[in-house]
Amino acid sequence: MAKVRNLSDIQQEIAFTEFDFYQRYEESFKTSELGRIKSLLPLREMAISFGLVEEKPKSLRVKRGRKSFFTPEGKVALAFLKMYTGLSAPKLMDALNGNIHYQIFCGIRISPENQLTNYKLIDSILVELSKKLKIQEQQKVLADAWKPYMKNLDTVYTDASCYESLMRFPTDVKLLWECVERAYKMMCGISSQLGEHRMRTKYNDIDKANLAYRKQRKHTHKQTRKMIMRLLALLGKILGEIRRQMRVHPDEELLNSKQLDMLETVTRVYRQQKNHFKSGDSRESIPNRIVSLSKPYIRPIVRGKETKTVEFGAKCNNILIDGISFIEKLAFKAFNEGTRLKNCVSLSKKLTGVDVKKIGGDQGYSGNDNRTFCKENGIETSFTQKGRTGKNEVKNATKRELARVRATAMEGSFGTQKEHYGLRKIAARIKSTEFMLIFFGIHTANVVNLARRESVQVALAA
Repeated sequence: MAKVRNLSDIQQEIAFTEFDFYQRYEESFKTSELGRIKSLLPLREMAISFGLVEEKPKSLRVKRGRKSFFTPEGKVALAFLKMYTGLSAPKLMDALNGNIHYQIFCGIRISPENQLTNYKLIDSILVELSKKLKIQEQQKVLADAWKPYMKNLDTVYTDASCYESLMRFPTDVKLLWECVERAYKMMCGISSQLGEHRMRTKYNDIDKANLAYRKQRKHTHKQTRKMIMRLLALLGKILGEIRRQMRVHPDEELLNSKQLDMLETVTRVYRQQKNHFKSGDSRESIPNRIVSLSKPYIRPIVRGKETKTVEFGAKCNNILIDGISFIEKLAFKAFNEGTRLKNCVSLSKKLTGVDVKKIGGDQGYSGNDNRTFCKENGIETSFTQKGRTGKNEVKNATKRELARVRATAMEGSFGTQKEHYGLRKIAARIKSTEFMLIFFGIHTANVVNLARRESVQVALAA
């Protein structure tokens, strides 16, 4: 006779259970490119370096507040995933909800009934990482993890590039009109708050004149000078009125901290443009020139290229070791990369622990100081010999190879980062976030390069 069993004791055997469902996805994830990328990333060590994880907890007391949806390692993985996919925060949120491989990469599980809806969760994580980013510390962590996969550690290539910010091309008229709009709005707000009549200005007349100026396809030098002169006069009058109102009512809180910062930026732009206008030389260089009110930290970077003489963004001096790029210096202020060769050599030694024996760089690095430094330390370079070349002189094979790889691999790494990993135009609103996106964009390109190398080696071995 069959034994009587309770229904609750009977284990259901469904052909495709939830466990099997995730297990199969996890198996396919390991063989995918994302799986290989995750296996190469030291997420735990990076999270510790970011300060998201305490190596030794200070106390056993449970922290108050809601538990974070992403683990510390998941937050770092999310930043890599954003640069890998090239998606904006809203689109990345939709992709996370529907792509299980993306969820496994970030170490989360999203229920179909309770999907993520607020994309600002991603933005807040990126801002948190940007505030805690220490580029050289993170690069040391990555270099330690990737060193077993790298060869020719004694050969280094170096070059500089500009990672442009997403902003309109600045002209004096555009910038001054934006300053006028911001200052006029502040003046109207203060007058309304104090119950005073607004000071009479020619704002409406200049608004119409500016619209007519913008509609013209081409502008003569005389028209541009006239427009700038009118804008400077109006802006100076408005700024003077705002300062008078603040001086007469010192006890009133007429502007908040954000408006005060904007007023200071507008005042600096006014002084720069007024001095530039008085000089009469349109090619005059303005020190610390502000080209954007929303991003006052950006400076024009003169590149000297045929298609683009000036770029607006962060200038970065990189070193390349076996196809892997590392940031040597990253700044919004222009600098001469030719003076950074010694720093490149010391950074390579710090990251790999190997003395540099060969270095490749363009003519910008071939100054006398750098030549002397390389000669004293026994470093071979790609620099051409100074002076007139002899008729029968044969170029050194090492120099020729260093120059070739620098012109292909080094320049190619910049193109790959900009075309495929979100660094063509960086969409960020604050300086720290822009640095963070550049960092993760460069190292996402690095880890994808390593993952593809590994897959090729596995295929050849099979």
